[in-house]
Amino acid sequence: MAQRRAAPGSGSVHAMVREEQADYGWTEDVPDLGDVRYAIVGGLATARYMPPRMTLDTDLLILGEDLERVEACLAAGGCTRVGPLTIGGSSWKLPKGRALDVIALAGRWVGEALDAVVWDGSRRPFASLPYLVLMKLESGRLQDLADISRMLGCADAASADEVRRVIGQYRPQDMDDLESMHRLGKLEHES
Repeated sequence: MAQRRAAPGSGSVHAMVREEQADYGWTEDVPDLGDVRYAIVGGLATARYMPPRMTLDTDLLILGEDLERVEACLAAGGCTRVGPLTIGGSSWKLPKGRALDVIALAGRWVGEALDAVVWDGSRRPFASLPYLVLMKLESGRLQDLADISRMLGCADAASADEVRRVIGQYRPQDMDDLESMHRLGKLEHES
């Protein structure tokens, strides 16, 4: 349906996404997690690679084995546990009220993703584009697929190639869909 209806240039001005937007939606810092590696994912991370979209929570990716330590740090930092996430991890409320989802995964790519974070000016670790796309592909939610298309539409050729490399390694069955989302994203940003 999108391939039939999409019109060139229907998206945001491409130059807008190149502006620094690291603080988009950032209303409350996460308590100190000690030496636990994590990456900011979800809507806050997508704002690094596409025009921002509204998001009401902060999402962190961690290794599954670090969940107990992270939960202890959050509790010690004044956060309130709301409940478990079905995908692994838990939901929390930060001291000032912002929602926090701690996504604890055990996939063989998670450690690589945490090694490849992109740091913003405030020293916050964001997921790099290839691993953010991988995580969103695995989710399969409609919003995540739309995010992939928009992020790839804004990506330069080298970044898109790195996404292809990572997806080819971990989800080769999704390569045709990835290329389709890439084409649609580029179409959205054509002038």
